[in-house]
Amino acid sequence: MRLLSNFLILFLSLTSYSVSAAELISLKTRGDVTQKFILIKPDNPTASVILFSGGAGTLKLASLFGTPSLGAGTTNFLVRSRDLFADKGLMVAVVDAPSDKQKMKGMFKGFRSSEEHVTDIDAVIAYLKQQADIPVWLVGTSRGTESATHITINSAQQVSGLVLTSSMSKRNKGGKSVVMMDLAKITQPTLIATHENDSCANTPPEGAELIKDKLVNASSADVIIFQGGRETGDSCKGLSYHGFLGIEDTVVDKIYDFIAAN
Repeated sequence: MRLLSNFLILFLSLTSYSVSAAELISLKTRGDVTQKFILIKPDNPTASVILFSGGAGTLKLASLFGTPSLGAGTTNFLVRSRDLFADKGLMVAVVDAPSDKQKMKGMFKGFRSSEEHVTDIDAVIAYLKQQADIPVWLVGTSRGTESATHITINSAQQVSGLVLTSSMSKRNKGGKSVVMMDLAKITQPTLIATHENDSCANTPPEGAELIKDKLVNASSADVIIFQGGRETGDSCKGLSYHGFLGIEDTVVDKIYDFIAAN
């Protein structure tokens, strides 16, 4: 039954799209380096969200008969929930690792906290602003919170807000923790979401309050602790409490409410 359940999740993540058609966008950002992302653009979007998956951040995006396809990362919370964001009237960009980080290590070991990463994502932000003059929010999960936080602090573009889910509050060899960054530089409204049963060693629920305490200049900083759902695999992967399995609708609703209120 577990294998069947996991297969259904994978199948839906690959085939479920909102009314708005998804596109694969590829931008040249640093010389010959390209940054790919899935774009979902509903009619009259109210805000844009850039979604950063966890782990190595490598999604291996390609085009299958004109529709974006994923070669990896399909079970990640934000990746599999992308249509839920679009159904709220948000323009969605699901970013892959750039072309020079498509090998096994992906964006591990410092790239998420690099100037090059900022350059790549600033190009995505600029593209989204060309599509619609609306606020752009950065949303990260797990190791993706390192990306979202670092870019919010260092972007040359105007980032309107930040959402961190299952945040990296403890450092490991994969990169920095969020609490190591200069969070006092963040003035944007910030939401920190966690699950009370997240047992991943680097994303403990109590880390959400540690992050909030350092957001001394954010216009608002809220913590939401979720309950419920289920866990079917690795406690640091997407099909777990860490990945809000089974309560995706509830989590996206709360994220949308925070964006709409700010």
